[in-house]
Order: sequence, then structure tokens, then C-alpha cells
Amino acid sequence: MASFVFNSGSNTVSAPLVLLHFIIVICVTLHCVNLAAAKSNPKPNIVLILTDDLDVSIGGMIPLVKTKKLIGDAGITFTNAFVASPLCCPSRASILTGKYPHNHHVVNNTLEGNCSSTAWQKGQEPDAFPAFLQKHAAYQTFFAGKYLNEYGSKKAGGVEHVPLGWDHWFALERNSKYYNYTLSVNGRAQRHGQNYSEDYLTDVLANISIDFLENKSNRRPFFMMVSTPAPHSPWTAAPQYDSSFPDLKAPRDPNFNIHGKDKHWLIRQAKTPMSNSSVEFLDNAYRKRWRTLLSVDDLVEKLVRKLDVRGELSNTYVIFTSDNGYHTGQFSLPMDKRQLYEFDIRVPLLVRGPNIKPNQTSPLPIANVDLGPTILDIAGYNVNETQMDGMSFLPIMVGEMNSSVWRSDVLVEYEGEGRNVSDPACPLLGPGVSECFPDCVCEDAYNNTYACVRTVSPNANLQYCEFDDNEVFVEVYNLTSDPFQLSNIAKSIDQEVLEKMNHRLMMLQSCSGRSCRTPGVYDSRFRFDPRFMFSSLVPHRNKRRQMLK
Repeated sequence: MASFVFNSGSNTVSAPLVLLHFIIVICVTLHCVNLAAAKSNPKPNIVLILTDDLDVSIGGMIPLVKTKKLIGDAGITFTNAFVASPLCCPSRASILTGKYPHNHHVVNNTLEGNCSSTAWQKGQEPDAFPAFLQKHAAYQTFFAGKYLNEYGSKKAGGVEHVPLGWDHWFALERNSKYYNYTLSVNGRAQRHGQNYSEDYLTDVLANISIDFLENKSNRRPFFMMVSTPAPHSPWTAAPQYDSSFPDLKAPRDPNFNIHGKDKHWLIRQAKTPMSNSSVEFLDNAYRKRWRTLLSVDDLVEKLVRKLDVRGELSNTYVIFTSDNGYHTGQFSLPMDKRQLYEFDIRVPLLVRGPNIKPNQTSPLPIANVDLGPTILDIAGYNVNETQMDGMSFLPIMVGEMNSSVWRSDVLVEYEGEGRNVSDPACPLLGPGVSECFPDCVCEDAYNNTYACVRTVSPNANLQYCEFDDNEVFVEVYNLTSDPFQLSNIAKSIDQEVLEKMNHRLMMLQSCSGRSCRTPGVYDSRFRFDPRFMFSSLVPHRNKRRQMLK
């Protein structure tokens, strides 16, 4: 090889040495540029605030003035956000796994129903989105509040069990409370009493969250999930809010205190009109729910302000939602969730964050199985490498997706619960019912088991539901002309539409992963296969319980 020598005064430098020096300078420069780029464009932080039983259809968002201003007005509000199941534990399992209930197998709020059971811990927690965030996306992860209704059960590891994926763990034992509860603090029991300044759970969660922000590592992005007890019963307000809304009553919408004459038998059994004492009771509960939400509003304000003060708000996505809706007197049902109607399956969904323009609303249908995929997408993880049923709605929020390519329908599933013996206070009802009130109106039953397709598109706003009972009872609603679901049109709707909706329901009930994201009935890409028409529903109860064995 030829060797070239440069002479510069008394210095003689060989060409290879000059070239090596040049390469080193370029590499160092590029490394510095990459470091600067990494610091100027770090992975975004993510905060998920999950409320408990917060409706959107009967006014639940009204008292959350600061939340709407700081998240909704600063970003996007989804007006058609739905849950995969209108009950706490199955819905929360769908949020964590990105799967519909028929794929994560959590069917109710009991250990026997797979709620925080050992089967759940072994089979689903390792594939929940926090585990992906921690392991593959290098996020530091933080949880505070209600996890799953049976979390902390002695039969499933107690509070010593800390699910995979969480670096910082402050989880409530069992179901929502405001005082006199136990937290699992990274696997150790921390008991709380009834001193407001030290124990009121919503405020405790706010304080723990602020402590995390002040003491976390600044070298890694973070994910926070803050899960409040409000507005779940027992509806205990902070003392400063205990007298708020003194004259408030549950809304008297067109479906309030009327008979559901063309609905499933469980709805028809409700007594109409309700007694004065029942109405007074539900009005009082409605007021108390709003009072507990004022502390949630304070929590949201504290978190957003702290992020702002720390200079982290502009690079943080803040998501606000609920695990299910709620009803107070609709179709003369006193109060609960569990039903297929809008008041129970529709939830608030507000998001702010990088590249989301303020004051946006979107009518596109979002399911809570989409939360996990969206959070992973924000973190830069390929959702297609998971088994999740949902889709990322990040492209919708940042304006990178044409609404015509978004799916037009979502699946809602629920497995009813009942007792094997009659309620002594209501012997005439016989066995098989549960959640019964003093006037013998029951909110649930074994055969209150159903599956629905909820369709939202430019051409249709429909709900098609089938019950897993002896008659395979069907309910269909046109939400455009009948937003309060007063008239079941199953017997009058066009037969072709009925057939296609039934076909779509069968497809979704058997879907898994990518097959859950296929085009809906009102999408030009939809393909109708008559072989799927009017198949009887697979008995959910037997099928799912076999899966748990």
C-alpha cells in the first residue's frame, strides 16, 4: 500500500494517522449530537388516572371542573368511549391486558371469577402492558390505588404479591374505601385509620404520587397509574366537601323511573314507579358521589401542577377515564352498573399530551382494550408484538389517522351473577338473582349474561345485544333516534341489518389479537359470511369456568 507523508514545518504526519484523527472527531461529534437529540426528544412520560364507577351519561363529569379544564380543554375528549365489560374487575383486567373478557377470562369481582386469582397472576399479569413498559421500554413504573377487587386476598398471595411490571407499588387491599383500609407498599402492609389528614385515601394517593414525582429518577421516562376509590360506594366525602350540592338530585332523563317493557326480564322486574324512599335514597347517593369527586378534581390539579412546575408537563401524556359507568333510577333500577345500556358501558376519556391540539373532540368509538396498546405505542413499543385485542388511538389524537380507517364497532361482554338460594327477604324471586334491594328489585342474575356489538360510524349509531338465556333474548337500539334506549327495535329493524349485526357479534366473540380489529358492519371492507348467522351464543359461564380450571 502506498504511504503518503505530509510535511508541515518540523512536523511530519502520516495520512493514516490524520484519517484516524478525523474519524474520531466525527464519531465524537455524532455521539454528542445523538445525546443532545436524546435529551431534547426523550420518550414521553405517561399518567393514567382511573376512577371507579364514574359515569358520563348521567352527569358524572359535571363536578370535575378542573379536570375538564386541565386535561380535556388542553387536549382531546372522546365522546364514544366504552368499556369491554360494565363491572370493575373484568373492565380493569381489559385495561391492563388490552384484551376482551373472553380472552383474559376475568368474568366477575370474585376469586372464582378469576379476579386477581393465582391463575390471573400467572397467566395474564406477565403480559399486561406495565410489564412491557418496564422490561422493553425502560420505563420506571408507579401504581397507587385500587388495583383489582380481590387483590390482597390471602388465597392469592395477600398484599405481599406485587404484580410483574411495577417498580413502585401502593395498592389498596380489596375494594374501594376511603378510611380504615390497608395498602400494600411494595409488598408490605400499611394500615390506615380514619384521620382525614393522614388517611383519606384520595388525598393519600395524591400525596404518594407527588412524592414519586419529586424523588423518581430523571434519567428514565415514567409511567404512573393512579386509581382512585371515588366515586365508588361508600361515597365518603372529604370533610370540606361534605355539605356540597345540598339540593342536587339524580337527573330525571326520559329513561328515569320508567318501566323497561320491551327489555330483558331482569329489567322488566323492576317496580315502576319507584317508591319515594327509593328515589330519596338514590338522590342522596348521587349527591354523595359528586362530593367524593371534588377530591378527585383536587388530585388531578395537584398532579398537573406538579408536572408543570417540574417542567415535565409538555412531555407527558395525561389520560383520565373510568372502569365503568353507573345508573341511578334508569328503567327503575335503583343503582349499580352491570347493564348493557349507555349509562353503564360509556365512560369519560380525556387525554392531553405532546402533539395533541387543545379543545378537540372525537366521536370515534374507543374501547378500554385500546388503552394498553395506546400506552405502549406512546412508549415506542410495537403493539403487534403483543396478543392485545385493542388498537392504539395515538394516531387519532395527534392527527395522523384518517377516521375512515378506524374500526366502527367494539364488543361488550358481561357474565351475570346470582345466588344458588333464594333471598330470604324476597322468596318469590327464587334462586339465581343477586344485588337485590329492600323492595326486591334485583340488579343481577345468572342469566343476565350477554354480549353486544356497539357500532358508531357516519352511517349508523347502533347497539345489538344477545343474552345467554333460554330464549336468546335480543335487544337492538338506534342511538341516533333513541339516545335514551327507550325502544327495543329487535323485532322491527331491517332483517339484513339484524343478520349482519348478529354475524359481527359472533366474529368478535371468537376474536383474538389482530382478528379483533377487523372491519365492522358499516365499513366497506366488511365481508358477510351467512354461515355465522344466528348461531346460538356460546354459553359464556360454562366455557369461561372451564378455562379457569
